[in-house]
Amino acid sequence: MNARSQRLAGVDEAGRGPLAGPVVCASVILHPRRPIEGLGDSKALNESTRERLFPIIQERCLAWQVIFVPRDEIDELNILWATMAGMRRVLAALDPAPTHAIIDGDRVPPGLCCPATCLVKGDSLEPAIMAASILAKVSRDRHMIELNQRYPGYGFDRHKGYPTAEHLLALDRLGPCPEHRLSFAPVRASQLSLFEPTTR
Repeated sequence: MNARSQRLAGVDEAGRGPLAGPVVCASVILHPRRPIEGLGDSKALNESTRERLFPIIQERCLAWQVIFVPRDEIDELNILWATMAGMRRVLAALDPAPTHAIIDGDRVPPGLCCPATCLVKGDSLEPAIMAASILAKVSRDRHMIELNQRYPGYGFDRHKGYPTAEHLLALDRLGPCPEHRLSFAPVRASQLSLFEPTTR
């Protein structure tokens, strides 16, 4: 297969570290004749830049997909294997199908629909992974803002579920909501604290 006919998919995720919400996996096949200026690691770009690039990536790329792996599946599988499952699904959903995938990180998920390699710090090195990282982060951030409306008091619109001091204090005060990852230690600790007897 010559280079022109190859369809290289970049794959990245957002949300492995938070205490609440889904992990979001994205895949992008960039169009070889429709370059996108300004791509970069989503964590290094500010919010307005990510939001500006989000529709441009969707419009100019050859294919893109975003998959949400919900909280209950994270608790069932653990965060690593839930992420691996999301990456498998997001690649399988691409149309046209990729001929090769390049995965951000140091592990290739098993059972992918195409050959793949991994690339440590790929979200700052490979444009297709950069594009995927932007789609994943923007999609997850928007979802967490929506969850803030459903579950007020935790500050999901500000910290996006990450274990900030504000979030940990809210967990201690309110206990976990249905979107909290019960398998994560700070969430388990907050559950236990709700049942500890108070002494005077």
